[in-house]
Amino acid sequence: MSEEIRKLAPKEVWENFYQLTQIPRPSKKEAAVIAFAKKFGEDLGLKTIVDEVGNVIIKKPATPGMENRMGVILQSHLDMVPQANSTTNHDFEKDPIDAYIDGEWVTARDTTLGADNGMGVAATLAVLQAKDLQHGPIEALFTIDEETGMTGAFGLKPGLFDGDILMNLDSEDEGELYVGCAGGEDANVTFKCTMEAIPKGYEIGAIAVTGLKGGHSGMDIILGRGNANVILFRLLKQLEKQYSIRIASINGGSLRNALPREAFVTYYAPEGKKQNIESDIKKFEAIIVKELSGTEPTLGIATAKPSIAKNVIDAKTQSNLINAILACPNGVIRMSDSMPGLVETSINLAIVKSDNDKIYVQCLMRSSVDTARDALAQSVKSVFDLAGAEIKFEGGYPGWKPNMASPILKTMMEIYNKKFGKVPEIKAIHAGLECGLLGGVYPNWDMISFGPTIRFPHSPDEKVKIDTVQKFWDFLKETLKNVPVK
Repeated sequence: MSEEIRKLAPKEVWENFYQLTQIPRPSKKEAAVIAFAKKFGEDLGLKTIVDEVGNVIIKKPATPGMENRMGVILQSHLDMVPQANSTTNHDFEKDPIDAYIDGEWVTARDTTLGADNGMGVAATLAVLQAKDLQHGPIEALFTIDEETGMTGAFGLKPGLFDGDILMNLDSEDEGELYVGCAGGEDANVTFKCTMEAIPKGYEIGAIAVTGLKGGHSGMDIILGRGNANVILFRLLKQLEKQYSIRIASINGGSLRNALPREAFVTYYAPEGKKQNIESDIKKFEAIIVKELSGTEPTLGIATAKPSIAKNVIDAKTQSNLINAILACPNGVIRMSDSMPGLVETSINLAIVKSDNDKIYVQCLMRSSVDTARDALAQSVKSVFDLAGAEIKFEGGYPGWKPNMASPILKTMMEIYNKKFGKVPEIKAIHAGLECGLLGGVYPNWDMISFGPTIRFPHSPDEKVKIDTVQKFWDFLKETLKNVPVK
């Protein structure tokens, strides 16, 4: 089915995007797509390098008569978020994405689509191969591992580029120009536990929280969607108190930057209580479904087939874990004072997973105000310190401060108004665009971010609106034609 997208317009962009869907490229597994991008540049006869961390850089000279224009760096990331519904056996390291047309949208069957940031990559490749575009000097920067650590952006060295303007093609609302983004930091927590023998007279059981929408932990956190980890631990707190259940294993969430859609627990409870527990689970499900009726219509909480277990987590660690998860901040913490409707600070309680005698908890904190992010980190640390866990903060990256006097911003606003009859909205984004890091290495860059309309990135519901891809492409071409003179 995925080949049908090759017939869409603009054909040059959709053909490149189709090629990307055929190349497995989950974060940290980008070898094949790096090789693809490198060959793409070399086959065009363009100067192409792969830097020491794996970023691909391709340089295209200006078209005749445009040599005096400011140089433009077109930037996007090669990796994609590997999220699939539990009903599919998709292997993101081997299988292509099955993209298809669904009305006005292109989406994928039971997996993430990879439009984030495949559409930006595809458009940049189309610029590189185009023979009929007018543009000044072009430098394409394809970074790696944006989704799980911004490894490519962190590893970029100075002195590789000659351009003055960075166009990041990784935002997700056509008709909007982004001039700022949130910084972020991971909180990685480890509980050390003692695995004890299963109490006598206890029988095994399991619970599954499924059917949540999930989504991007920055872009979608304002939507008030449920967090599978928080929901499951609310129930575990109740069952621990009422039935003295003992947890054998837990597995909630899968990616630090995705809202957790599913969470599973295997537990032991006193014999003869199974029917009562199942009844309580149904009552709890009714409560949560009512609470989240507007955002999670397919949420389900039910008994499940338990995994094999020979031991349970010691009671003290279990109690500390449950209390800490319920006390940990989650969701939107503060809205922006300067930009109405923008989340300033948030946290996603992304992963809770047991592995033998350790339990790992991972949160991703975001904020456009670095001091606010630091204050949130103090709160999170206090919670897990009290619970006796170890906590490390890693992967911190700065935000991107808006520059409303940006020359490329002024140019693009004028172009968009002239071409489409309206002024584009100027926004900042509550997500970790690479601009903050890249601007630290190249402080001379005038930066802006734009893209087609993408919905529900980082989830199997991800989709890109077809007509906005054409507008995005037309806008990009017209902008390159009108880049300011040096």
